[in-house]
Amino acid sequence: MRAMGLIFSALAADPGSGHAWEPAAADVRALSAGALVLEVSPDPDGASGRIHAAVDIDAPRQTVWKTMLDCKLATRMVPGLQSCRVLEHDSQGRWDVREHVSRPWLFYPAVRTVFRSDYDPVEGFRFHGIAGDLKVLEGGWRLIPLGGTRTRVIYQSRAAAPFSVPGPLARLILRDQVGRALAALRREATAPPR
Repeated sequence: MRAMGLIFSALAADPGSGHAWEPAAADVRALSAGALVLEVSPDPDGASGRIHAAVDIDAPRQTVWKTMLDCKLATRMVPGLQSCRVLEHDSQGRWDVREHVSRPWLFYPAVRTVFRSDYDPVEGFRFHGIAGDLKVLEGGWRLIPLGGTRTRVIYQSRAAAPFSVPGPLARLILRDQVGRALAALRREATAPPR
């Protein structure tokens, strides 16, 4: 889930199901009013959790895009993230491989995650784990223009912790961390330039 499209239609698919996730009508009203929408559910295979989330941001897509991909900002946006490094990248900006090291919970060891992101610039991207400690890591982000300078950010993923955590507790932690990360993305994308 850390963190953060081969083709845009693939980006819209819910990892592992092949279906797109869109906020329901009630969720769209909540998003328009400034709320975060966040659903965390058990994965059918029981090994991971599915996350669907969205937030509306009062910033243009290009600004949100740059904020999402800025490794220097990542430690301020992702709870427990200690470092973000780009290990490899395509010269055209179509993909990169990043390493995140995080300590999501005080009494747990640091978690190393290496993932590849395939970009459809300004539209969104898909990511999947290629090395590190997480058992499952895959998902995507979409950035949808809402008119004016507003952007809707939609996030979907499957993730599983590298150590044994009871399912309900893991989903509660995922809900908290994803909610905090989306709120931080909104804060950073709307902050005055530093």
